[in-house]
Amino acid sequence: MSILVDKNTKVIIQGITGVEAAFWTRKMLDMGTNIVAGVTPGKEGETVESIPVFHTVARALAASGGADASVVFVPPRFAADAVLESVEAGIPLVVTVADGIPLHEALDMRARALAAGVRVVGGNTSGVVSPGKAMLGMFPYWIERVYRPGRIGVMTRSGSLTNEVAAMVVQGGFGVSTLIGVGGDSVPGTRFAELLDDFDADPGTDAVVIIGELGGSMEEEVAERVRQGGFSKPVVAFIAGRRAPEGRRMGHAGAVAGSGLGRASDKIAACRAVGILVADVPSQVGALLGQCLPRDRA
Repeated sequence: MSILVDKNTKVIIQGITGVEAAFWTRKMLDMGTNIVAGVTPGKEGETVESIPVFHTVARALAASGGADASVVFVPPRFAADAVLESVEAGIPLVVTVADGIPLHEALDMRARALAAGVRVVGGNTSGVVSPGKAMLGMFPYWIERVYRPGRIGVMTRSGSLTNEVAAMVVQGGFGVSTLIGVGGDSVPGTRFAELLDDFDADPGTDAVVIIGELGGSMEEEVAERVRQGGFSKPVVAFIAGRRAPEGRRMGHAGAVAGSGLGRASDKIAACRAVGILVADVPSQVGALLGQCLPRDRA
């Protein structure tokens, strides 16, 4: 099983005629993603990998009979408008990869998506992948030591650490059910805790790994849900940034800790206090999963 995306998910690609979008469209198709249409204003009538391109999301939906998800490959200054075009069209899941969407636009985008009952993943994300089934975004899924199908859900704020930690999941004898990059910007469209119900309800996911970092409160929100009994499956975490200086941004717009807020040490303490197993280094993740689960559930 998987959450958010599988081979039956009907997908449109916004900005499909761009070089990066066209490249990853090919990769998504190769995995089996069901891409039904593309959107680029002014390019209607063209095709990318035999996928028809339309001026607007509405025209793409009308021609394709609807869609379940959209992937937005649009530059940051246009990304929020593109996302909201899909939100207003009623597409239930929108993934936006753009890094650095202006803060006020990200806040408005999240608020309007929540009000419409639409889930936005990103910005600044690699997207969502269910290995062996389908992908929304840009993961090197062909690296089998990282993206082996299995029964471990992964939620990540980090791009660079995702492959390393996922490889440790596989090295531990497990595989991935669904991996979701919530993104590294200050205002993610979807937060870790908002995905817990999906993983909890998924019969194909036996445990969840969170890849966190300093800044914000998403890891503490997961710990609070676990403390309240709001999540029934084992959780393993790796949280980067233990030695980062306070007040300095580390890589992502969301990765900054101030005095008493967002420090990696506080996140680790909150997780351990509720029984979440926290890896000191990525190489421990597989072994910690082995403490939670028998290998025959890999």
